[in-house]
Parts: sequence; structure tokens; C-alpha cells
Amino acid sequence: MSTKSFSIHWNLKSQFPSTCFLPFARRCSLNAFPLSFFHCPRIHSPKPYLPQPPLVQSNPCNQTPHDLTQARESISEYLQELGLSLEDSISISSNSPKYMQMLVDGVEELEEWNAWNNSNGEGDSLGFKEMIIYMAKEKGDNGKVAFLESVGLPLSSAMSVARYLSSESLPSIIRKVKYMKENIFSVGDDKGGLSGKNARRMMMHLSISSDEDVQQTLSFFEKIEARRGGLEMLGLVDTTFRFLLESFPRLLLLPVESHLEPMVEFLENIGVPRRSMGNVFLLFPPILFYKIQGIKSKFSTFEKVGAAYKDIGKMLLKYPWILSTSIQENYEQILLFFEEEKIPKTSVDRAIRSWPHLLGCSTSKLKLRVDQFGELGIRNKKFGRVIAKSPQLLLKKPQEFLQVVLFFERLGLDQETVGKLVSRCPEVFAANIDTTLKKKVEFLAEFGISNDHLLRVIKKYPEVLVSDVNKTLLPRINYLMEMGLSRKEIALMIHRFPPLLGYSIEEVLKPKLNFLLNTIGKPVKDVVGYPRYFSYSLEKKIKPRFWVLKGRNIECSLEVMLGKNDEEFAAEFMGVGRMLVSPSANFQ
Repeated sequence: MSTKSFSIHWNLKSQFPSTCFLPFARRCSLNAFPLSFFHCPRIHSPKPYLPQPPLVQSNPCNQTPHDLTQARESISEYLQELGLSLEDSISISSNSPKYMQMLVDGVEELEEWNAWNNSNGEGDSLGFKEMIIYMAKEKGDNGKVAFLESVGLPLSSAMSVARYLSSESLPSIIRKVKYMKENIFSVGDDKGGLSGKNARRMMMHLSISSDEDVQQTLSFFEKIEARRGGLEMLGLVDTTFRFLLESFPRLLLLPVESHLEPMVEFLENIGVPRRSMGNVFLLFPPILFYKIQGIKSKFSTFEKVGAAYKDIGKMLLKYPWILSTSIQENYEQILLFFEEEKIPKTSVDRAIRSWPHLLGCSTSKLKLRVDQFGELGIRNKKFGRVIAKSPQLLLKKPQEFLQVVLFFERLGLDQETVGKLVSRCPEVFAANIDTTLKKKVEFLAEFGISNDHLLRVIKKYPEVLVSDVNKTLLPRINYLMEMGLSRKEIALMIHRFPPLLGYSIEEVLKPKLNFLLNTIGKPVKDVVGYPRYFSYSLEKKIKPRFWVLKGRNIECSLEVMLGKNDEEFAAEFMGVGRMLVSPSANFQ
């Protein structure tokens, strides 16, 4: 069969994929086919196209390992003709099975056509490998489909993207993919799923209309979310890179030297670590298309929150959407809203720098949060201090905030006290009730803190409700028990001085107990009666006063030694109205 006949046959199959071709007499003209044979009008001037895979699939059982090996070798030879190295051509031909199968099926259909027509023309001299190469050339994509499948794209997507990249050579595309995977995305693997969690958080709190760039990003997220593993797979580049190319095929049109390399260098200079850069681009791929000068002009918007370039780099890591048009426009509305609510701008600036997700929240939703805080007596400057310390509270759903308020009211705290609690430790209101707050209350109760004493502990030291039990609370309690104190004595100490549970073992508890036992010579149980001993500075208060009393041979309790202010201590033990010189200077 001649190559010309082969080309006609392949073109015909591509234009009429659903047609079953039956045998006809030899040398019959295509124009002699009955009109009823075709399912649509003849096309006299067909537009350029890429042939689609034949619908008639051959039985894989009819293909021998020898045929498949020859097909891979043919594809490898064809790719080498296009300028690829032997190593690259072998890798691509070995990792594009659907593409190879499509070519093999095409050759088998051609052989059937040849057999039906009893053809023994000059094309009969072409072997299997030559026909595979001819078929690959006939597709006209110059090997791009095979390569795109080898990097993970389904065959249909690979063909679609290949059309988009018709102006690019295969070696150029391969070089770009290698650069991206080796220098941008390979270091962005995030097996802990943090990128996926951040993406979900970005989507959850977006309550403003989104621009085209954000819409494209959301569509990209939806593709990943629909797969097994969901958005938690976002940071795994090998898994998500194909979705990235499907959603943003323009990536492979970007030049490496004049665009990608300068972009990477620029982001590094503003504080985005190379190891995290891939996650930034996965969370907002359109950044890769921005010009550096355009990014700089967008950065100027955030100079109003006192953000230096290094601050903006940190904001990008948390919320890459800050460069989108919709977020930039909403930022102006947010500033105006907080100004009308008389919230100090310094507090607003700090909140946005530390939690830029606020920029995706509409002012109408922010108004609901502000009003809820106002009901607890937290307004203006107080509110500013709260959001500066815990800005994520502004994104908490109204019902979630109300549930925390009700939780404390059920414990016995009135609304005014709950408001003071928020002002003192706003992190408590950002915590989960079941997994955090209830567990801490249960822990304190099980340890021996009675219901009557529990409220006092929470009022005086609400931070205990957001402390880690296994990493913070238990180690400190166990250390005090190892020093000779009983559970009952420790519970009594916590009741008398709740902040006791907030002190570091190495930096506070151990050195102060060591001084008490080995220098002052008092028993460890003395701290049960006066646990506030741990709140005083060892160098500035405990040691100086001890040396004053020792120099005068005065024995007294810890409370007497430390409970008085400087003037009272000086008047009683030094005979002067105030301490002009630090006692440690005279006695050490």
C-alpha cells in the first residue's frame, strides 16, 4: 500500500471516526463511494486538524511483546529525529503507553484495510516500525503528545495542550518542564497537606466577587478536589503537575531565561524561600504570568499597612491571592470600614500582616463580627488589641463565636467576665470547643481542681485552656511531683496561683527551686504556701533580697521576703525609705 493511500485512509478515518470501513474493489476511487456511506456531507476543504484516536480498538491479546517493543523503539527513534537525546527519547516512549497504543491501533487498522483490498502496492514494503514512525509524523504534533502523556497528562488532555503549544518545539517544552519541576515545584512537596489546608481556608473565607485569575485558580483547585485524596494532595507535585498544565497550558510558553529565572530570583529577594516557592505558585498559578514590575506596583498597595518587602514575602506564603485584582480592591474597602468603626489603624495593619486571609472577607461579614464583640463590651481600642493578637477571630462564623460564649456561660461566667476573657486571651475564642476547651476543663477537673476553684483558674489564667496537655501541662506537673510535691499540693498551688502552669521548667521552675533548696535552704513544700515565688525574677528580686536578709541574719517566709514592694522592704529590713542601691551589689 502506498504512503499516499495510507495518508488518505488515515485522514478519512479521522474525519469520520464512527464509520465502519468495509472492503471495496481494488483501485476504486474515493469519489466512487456511495453517498449513503457517509454520515455527514463531504468536506471539500477540511481545516487543519490532529487525528483523533481510532474508535475501533484492537485486542491487546493480538499484540505480542515484540510488537510493543518495536513500537517503543520506533517512537524513540522518531523523537531522536526531533532533536531529543537517547535518554529522553527512551524515557518518553516508555511512559506514553496510550499514545503508543493509538499508533499501534492505527497501523493494525491500516493492515486490515490493506488485507480487505488485497493491496500489494509499493507501500507493502514498509515494515511495522516504519509505519509507526509514519503514523507519528502524520499526527503533526511533533512528539508533544507523547511527552505530555509521559509527564502525567491523559491522552485527551495531552492532545489538547499540544495544540496550544503548536508554536513551541519539543526540546524547548521539555527544557521548561524540567526547569519547573527541578527548580520551582520539586522543592514544594508538602506531604503534611499544609498547602491543601491553606487552599481550603482561602476558598472557605472568600466572600467577595473574584476576578478571572482567582476564578481560574478555583477551577484548578476543583480539579484536584475531585480526585482521590482531594486538596490535601495539592502540595505533591508529581500528582498535581498535570492538573497545573491542563489548567494553565500557557506555562509552557514562558521563556526560562527572560521570565522564569528572574521571577524566582525576585521572589527569593522579598523573602519567599526557594523550598516554599512551589507552594506559592500552586496556590495561585497566575503569579507566574505576572511581570515583575507589575508585582512591584501591586506591592505598593500594602505599604499602607506598614509592610516592607520581607513582610510581603511572608504574606505571599500565607495568602498568594494578595496579588489578585479582587483582593487589592477589597483591601481599600476594609481599611475604610475599620476607620469608620474607629479601630486603630496600627492594630488593623498588624492583623492584616499576620493573617492576610482577612483581605478576602467582605465588609458586610466583618460587620457581623465587630457587632458580636461589641455585645461583650469589646470596642474601639480593645477590639483593636484583640484582632492584632488573634486576627483569625474575624473569620470565625457568628454561630461558632456564639457557641464559645455559651460554653463559658454554662461554666458559670457572666457576659462581662467572658468579655474580659476575650480581651485577656483572644486565642481561647479561636479554639475548638470539643477538641480543646472541653478537654482542658476535663483535665483540670481530673487532676483535682474543684468546680468552685475552676472558674478562678480560668479567670486568672485563661491561657491554660489553649495550652497543650502532653507537651506543656503534664511535663510541668510531673516535674513538681518529682521534686516531692503531691498531686493535692500541686492542685492547691494551681488554685492559689493559676499562672504556675505557664512557666517553663528549664527557664523558671528548675533554677528557682534549685536556689530555694540549695542556697536559701528551705524545703520544697514552702512553695505550696506561696507559689507566687515562681513569678519573681531570680536575678532582680529573689537573690538581692535573700542576700540582704542573710547579711542581717534575718529568717522569714517567702511571702514576707518577696510580697512587699521595694520601698516597704527597704524600710523594714534596711532602715531606709527606698532601695537606692541594688542589695546584690553590697552582698554578692
